[in-house]
Amino acid sequence: MPAPGAKINITDDGQSVDATNLGHTMSPHEECGLELAVQLVEAHGGESHVLTLGVAEADEQCRWAASIGINKATLVDVGTQGWDPQRTALAMTDAIRAIEEIDGGFDVMIFGNESADTGGFQVGIRVARALGRPMVNAIKGVNICAGIDGDDTVLEAQRETDSGMEVYKLPMPCAIGVKEGITWPRYPTMRGRLASKKLAVDVTASEAAPGGQTMVRLNRPEEQVSETIILGEGAAAAPAVIELLKELGLWSDGNSKQEVGA
Repeated sequence: MPAPGAKINITDDGQSVDATNLGHTMSPHEECGLELAVQLVEAHGGESHVLTLGVAEADEQCRWAASIGINKATLVDVGTQGWDPQRTALAMTDAIRAIEEIDGGFDVMIFGNESADTGGFQVGIRVARALGRPMVNAIKGVNICAGIDGDDTVLEAQRETDSGMEVYKLPMPCAIGVKEGITWPRYPTMRGRLASKKLAVDVTASEAAPGGQTMVRLNRPEEQVSETIILGEGAAAAPAVIELLKELGLWSDGNSKQEVGA
């Protein structure tokens, strides 16, 4: 996704973002998901594998993941931007199946709750359904614990609602969609940065067919410009400041009396 604070320009045909001189970064949801994966491996053993779909430059995000402790990385190079959620989910499903054939099945698949740029809420759910694994979205906390019968290991996932916290027990293998704030992402160490340079990112391609969604056009909203008015300098600004406070109802002229109880 484009780096926060960057000015987003649209190509002349209105079909994609003009990436010229535009920095990219990882979605906050996915960033927290990576940290959660590292923490689960630290607590319970095993290894972690990051999978992303994007252009060749997304290799940088794979190496960022490695710098905080992710063990393996796969990049599905799509060559172009603008894949729809159905096509993205299909490509990721194929990639996961290929990885699991070699390394064995994943106990837990962690997705960002939704894409921070388009807010689709679809990819993780589509992948989990295609692989036949239970999934819950909007997760804000997890624990790995014994099942109801005391034998099977399950993932306990907590989801925040207006009325409290919902708790789900998912038999593994399973999938979850996590929200920003489930954990605090760590900063990579110098050792981690050096290790990430040596990471062999597995780059694959996908022949997934486009889904049923078609983008008509991207429209950039009009910029909202805020005007700054300088009321004055030094003591000369005091009258103007007082008048402004009166307009906002934050200034009393001293004529009204207030009772204070002891």
